[in-house]
Amino acid sequence: MSAQGSPYASGPPSGRGDNVPKGANPLRRTSDRLECWLRRVLMVVLVVGLPAAAVSAGLASYEASMRTVRAQAAERHEVTARLTARVKSDDELAKRPAQVRWTDADGDVRTGAALVKPGTPKGATVRVWVTRDGTVTSPPVSTLNATTSGWMVGGMAAFGVAAGSYAARAGMRLVLDRRRYARWDAEWDLVEPQWSARFRR
Repeated sequence: MSAQGSPYASGPPSGRGDNVPKGANPLRRTSDRLECWLRRVLMVVLVVGLPAAAVSAGLASYEASMRTVRAQAAERHEVTARLTARVKSDDELAKRPAQVRWTDADGDVRTGAALVKPGTPKGATVRVWVTRDGTVTSPPVSTLNATTSGWMVGGMAAFGVAAGSYAARAGMRLVLDRRRYARWDAEWDLVEPQWSARFRR
């Protein structure tokens, strides 16, 4: 058969599809387009918002912890004290409070309770942390604690953004699916009697 005799010699037949924009899908619903755009927004939130939230939250926590580190370092100092009584030895490995005595920078003798290993003899020297007013306290927070706090808070912020994005996507999908199912039910209520009538003939 020659090209002149072919029914497609002058090109494919023209129809309604000529007016459809390129790349458009006539079966695509409005809810599908809305879901696609919301997915893009959530992707931007994950790509941009997750690192920004993690870094900002982590740095804020680190700076707050470092202020605590500097304040405690200025307020607390370590002294050498002596036990005033022997600490009983037992099977427990945990430290227990015991009375200690030390002389401060002004030459005043002070006493207090500090945590000491079990079995430490009377008169043994121990290092304890005290405040400016001579109260026994815990060691100051270190820069490692501040760094760890920053990383932990930053990680929690990143997890929160990721979990929030996932929850938003799941909620969006649930709402849109309910609307789709409701629309399908309404359309089926219109079409189903016509189908049933065909089979009753």
